[in-house]
Amino acid sequence: MNEELSYAEMLEIPVETVTVNKREKRRRAKEDDLPEQVVSAVNDRVEKDPAYAESTPVEREARPAAPRSKLAKRLIIGEFVAVCALCATIFLTNIFMTNSAINTFVRDLFQGTADTADTRTYSDFALSPVVNEYTDVEIAVSGAGVMSFTAECSVYAPCEGELASVNGDASSGYTVELRHSDTFSTVISGLSAVYLAEGDTVRTNVPLAYSDGTQEVRVTFYEDGTPLNCYTVSEDGLAWS
Repeated sequence: MNEELSYAEMLEIPVETVTVNKREKRRRAKEDDLPEQVVSAVNDRVEKDPAYAESTPVEREARPAAPRSKLAKRLIIGEFVAVCALCATIFLTNIFMTNSAINTFVRDLFQGTADTADTRTYSDFALSPVVNEYTDVEIAVSGAGVMSFTAECSVYAPCEGELASVNGDASSGYTVELRHSDTFSTVISGLSAVYLAEGDTVRTNVPLAYSDGTQEVRVTFYEDGTPLNCYTVSEDGLAWS
């Protein structure tokens, strides 16, 4: 401060008019050092107390999965047994009762909706000879509508359709079922050999099977599982009556 006054006297400036501004260097220096002091204090606290530097994970005990109740296990076993019984029933009825209610239901289930169903009846089909017209075969029709003959010849399908099933063997005779629509079918038994396999398409002009003449061949028409007796056999062939 004395230096400022001496300098003012040298310039011949009245001392009363001189204002001395004192710089606050130390205070600013202290304010500038404040962040460093805070950091230093925190570091010192962390070094003294490790709880600030590390965190211990909380360990939780694993809970065991709840065991299934006995009732739930019994329900699962019961459902499994019921499914197996249903499959066995469908399998057995498909072999021994092809036209049973459950087989009809399953066939309807897998045949699709009404848009894809074949709703034709027997009267919508034209009948064709079951034997070649050049073969001398005597055909008889029973009162129940069963057509039969015994001869060595090729056997044809009376209507076009699909070979639904083949059962039997060469010694006892083969039995085939032809499905023409969802309701109309034909069953032919007493065959010595079958030329087609299940699922194949059958044509009226292509031989379906063969008879060696040792067994009687029987042909029966069905509509919704009921035998039909509404056709005639003449020199002109088969026709609905």
